[in-house]
Amino acid sequence: MRRLSRKKALSLVKELDAFPKVSESYVETSASGGTVSLIAFSAMALLAVLEFFVYRDTWMKYEYEVDKDFSSKLRINIDITVAMKCQHVGADILDLAETMITSNGLQYEPAIFELTPQQRLWQRTLILIQSRLREEHALQEVLYKTLLKGGPTALPPREDASMEPLNACRIHGHVYVNKVAGNLHITVGKPIHHPQGHAHIAAFVSHESYNFSHRIDHLSFGEEIPGIINPLDGTEKITYNNNQMFQYFITVVPTRLNTYKISADTHQFSVTERERVINHAAGSHGVSGIFVKYDTSSLMVTVSEQHMPLWQFMVRLCGIIGGIFSTTGMLHGLVGFFFDIICCRFKLGVYRPRELHNQMNNLNNHQTPLLADNVPQE
Repeated sequence: MRRLSRKKALSLVKELDAFPKVSESYVETSASGGTVSLIAFSAMALLAVLEFFVYRDTWMKYEYEVDKDFSSKLRINIDITVAMKCQHVGADILDLAETMITSNGLQYEPAIFELTPQQRLWQRTLILIQSRLREEHALQEVLYKTLLKGGPTALPPREDASMEPLNACRIHGHVYVNKVAGNLHITVGKPIHHPQGHAHIAAFVSHESYNFSHRIDHLSFGEEIPGIINPLDGTEKITYNNNQMFQYFITVVPTRLNTYKISADTHQFSVTERERVINHAAGSHGVSGIFVKYDTSSLMVTVSEQHMPLWQFMVRLCGIIGGIFSTTGMLHGLVGFFFDIICCRFKLGVYRPRELHNQMNNLNNHQTPLLADNVPQE
């Protein structure tokens, strides 16, 4: 009984077979079928390799949410060189609440404003990358994914000690400010704070020594991440007027970066530049200097690196192989069908060969006497 039930189960399973097997004696191979199979297998191999490269690649996913963190401090990283001596310039930050942020984190270092050939090459390369980033926004994703592989983005040091006079001041360091709108300004005189506000002592600085030509080697917000290029990095402004005002209007967007190499809280920003000459007689009022006015966005961007899961890769690979196999089989059958129809028209229709037509005529001529011999004589 068990054997009978097992045989019935096997026969039932065989009846449900959706892939019936054909004996090899009934299978006919052809040159056209072999050619199509070779093309299909080549296409499968090529697309499978390309799909594997897609599987290995990653992409960046952007998510937006409201920034609910208002109590933390915002870090500003500064590295600016001004074409004036350090005792003549001062930098400080004043936020929207009229709170003066101490600049103890900033250092004043005498420097040479002119760059060496190696430093000039670095600056030109950085400016070229900046221009490409403005045109191709997708390059920013490449920078995110290769953070630690790229070279350093800081200005390289001078090759040797120069005998040129130290005619500039490098202001570099970082400060922590409130997450509200503020104004970082570099102007003439050292800043002082008093109950009515703040001021810069500029009475002892000669007007002829004013020169706010500057170079921004680095300006960023939040945690410093190697390999990230900010919009103002490498910016250089040259002026020949003593009363020149440079303004940078910045919108800071909190950004949480999660990649396979690093996880950090940083900030992106967009900038609008403006410069003008201070001329009170012509109605252009203001103070000579460099002013960086920033404001924080209420939205936070989360940038995470995504990877294709293995099951999706297998499904796509099976789809490629099955699709090419089925499509080439249908195309081969369709081409063979039309080929057989055309060949049948040539053989049976008006396009049949002339030799076959002559053979049919000879056969008819040969059969006529035979019919005549069989006629009974009177």
